[in-house]
Amino acid sequence: MNATPSTPASPGADWRIDRNRAITLFGPAAHDWPIEIVEETGSTNADLMAHLKTLPHRRSALARPMVRVAYLQTAGRGRRGRTWVAQPGDALLFSLAAVLPRPVEGLAGLSLAIGSALVDGLRTLPVAAPGQIALKWPNDVLLEGDKLVGILVETAWSTPDATAVVIGIGTNVRGADTLAAEVKALNAQGATAAVPGTTPTALSRAWPNANLTDTLAAELNALEGALQRFGEHGFAAFQARWNACHGYAGREVVIYEQGKEWLRGTAAGVDERGQLILETAHGREVVTTGDVSLRLADGGA
Repeated sequence: MNATPSTPASPGADWRIDRNRAITLFGPAAHDWPIEIVEETGSTNADLMAHLKTLPHRRSALARPMVRVAYLQTAGRGRRGRTWVAQPGDALLFSLAAVLPRPVEGLAGLSLAIGSALVDGLRTLPVAAPGQIALKWPNDVLLEGDKLVGILVETAWSTPDATAVVIGIGTNVRGADTLAAEVKALNAQGATAAVPGTTPTALSRAWPNANLTDTLAAELNALEGALQRFGEHGFAAFQARWNACHGYAGREVVIYEQGKEWLRGTAAGVDERGQLILETAHGREVVTTGDVSLRLADGGA
């Protein structure tokens, strides 16, 4: 781990990432990843996107994934341009840059594969009822039905045999009540759109001692193998696992497009490309990711 915090953690700042403990917890592969930790930045995704764009556009441009963690992101964002709200120490905010040995059309389902890996990683932590960590199509990880993790995948460049991507991950570790209040206030001010989704929650809800260090190690250890499998096999290698962790399986859901109801049916999992399968009154429908959002039809998250 090549972690370089811009300001050393003070003895009382127990919310910061403990570099020595993280190194102890990392698996063999993650030890070799360049990992930079900074106090503040606009967006870790934007930082790594800028770096990738300076590299030669070839499969060997990046020998191994690189990670940038920030305690505070002043311009952090989620899917569909939503603002990401988090106080330093409450959320683990990082981005991972990688060059995958697949053309851009071979990246279907990447965000779902990442979600599946994160569920497996988070379930290794000492959380109560790890089975309550589940997936919501397409880009969220849930804890007891509420939003725990958001994922944002962006493409920097592609060639016929490789694509440079940045994967942004935000995990709410502590301070769920504060986060929910801030999101509510932003929505009331019109700063973010009030769209169907889930109430934010944090790992501390199921793990009182939740911390950034252990969470980072668990997630990166899971992502190392996932990136390799996806590069070799695409989403097909993750389909069964994703469906096994599907939080809305067998439940009636509604798909919204630009804030308006577009389709409803029973969630039946995802196909080999990561598309959502719905059983509707008119037969089976397949929903691709895009400018759509999903929530339970009964008014739940």
